[in-house]
Amino acid sequence: MRLLPRSLFGRLLATALVAMLAALVFAAFAIGHVLERFVTHGLDERLDAQIAVVARAVAPDGRLDRTRAVDVPPFDRAASGWMWEIRAPGGTLRSASLGQGDIVPEPGPPMRFDAPFGPDDGNRPHPFEAQDAAGRRVHGRMLTIATPQGAVRIVATGPRAVVERPLHAAMTPLLLSLLALGTAMALAILVQLRIGLRPLAGLRAALAEVREGRREHVEAREPAELLPLVAELNALIDANRTSLAQARGHVANLAHGLKTPLAGLRLDLAGRDPDGRLADHVDRIDAQVRHHLARARAASDAGIAAQATALAGHVDDLVVALGRIHAARAIEAEVAVAPDLRVRCDPQDLDEMLGNLLDNAWMWARQLVTIAAAAEGRDIAIRITDDGPGLAPDLIARATEPGWRLDEASPGHGFGLTIARELAELHGGALRLEHGVAGGLVATLVLRAAV
Repeated sequence: MRLLPRSLFGRLLATALVAMLAALVFAAFAIGHVLERFVTHGLDERLDAQIAVVARAVAPDGRLDRTRAVDVPPFDRAASGWMWEIRAPGGTLRSASLGQGDIVPEPGPPMRFDAPFGPDDGNRPHPFEAQDAAGRRVHGRMLTIATPQGAVRIVATGPRAVVERPLHAAMTPLLLSLLALGTAMALAILVQLRIGLRPLAGLRAALAEVREGRREHVEAREPAELLPLVAELNALIDANRTSLAQARGHVANLAHGLKTPLAGLRLDLAGRDPDGRLADHVDRIDAQVRHHLARARAASDAGIAAQATALAGHVDDLVVALGRIHAARAIEAEVAVAPDLRVRCDPQDLDEMLGNLLDNAWMWARQLVTIAAAAEGRDIAIRITDDGPGLAPDLIARATEPGWRLDEASPGHGFGLTIARELAELHGGALRLEHGVAGGLVATLVLRAAV
């Protein structure tokens, strides 16, 4: 079971909210405790004053003078919880509110009935909790005075409600205030996280721009904590670019190394291949070599941020070239490509893909080839339509298989559509073949748009 979210934002938010909630709960208990002590201290002072008043009824020898035991309000009201009592060896004095009842201590430490010190040596009343005759909780203060006749205990109590009522009245606004404070702090945490994590979104956007070829490195304008990461990312980009450039150089060396033996093999076959079968095998080997070298080169280009290439110029050049190559067939071309359309693709790879698709369209068209391009979201779709015989649905899936040819009598080796599809996929695009509504074949080349 996962306790923390996967996202950094979620983890920081969860831990901050838990810590804030714990702090608010602690604050509520701490403030409540402080308020209780403050209210209880006021009650203690009132009870101590009453003890000081009735303590005058205790003579130095321990005798009780009933005339000096005064019931000041509210100690004169019965069942009020305000009570006092003097218990001495020679008798007991009680407030009118106490009557003939007794103060019953609550479970806990026993009350002190004596003390080894007297009123002149620093003795002070101490608190206790008890119940009155009706079973209601009262808060009391007790003073023990040592006399020659024995210990005299003076007790004064007040109702516990005197403490609880203002405490309950204060806790409601206190809790509402803490709730408002917690809400404000939660909003502040959200704002803080949004602002604090914004550089990560900027870093992601900068990396996307590097991947799309709009910049070469991540700019070092991030917060100081992210600068080491930015430096490592730029170093990784440079290392990747270097290794891919080396790989492309090896591919070029391989291409040059194979061209010479293949050219020599063709010369050696001159006059020794009456039916042309060996030459056809050599051509197939050459086509395979060109196919895989082009794929390796495209992979290298795709690994490095591909440049933005204007589409219209390449289409126009290829249309002119194919019109001359197939001049005997008098194929008409209709081009609808906006001059501002740009694709994220190497120019040589673009010519390779468009050249294969246009050559295929010219080869099978009867009178017309249509080339149109339009934006589709973040992509650009290039549709090449011919008015030829088209392909049956069961043959369209096989049309891009390496070496498969629809017509063995026509020139070629069956790698044109395969090369176009694989180059498109290596550049993050796709190639779709469909049977045209009015006949013919519709080849749709999809490439990423360059911003």
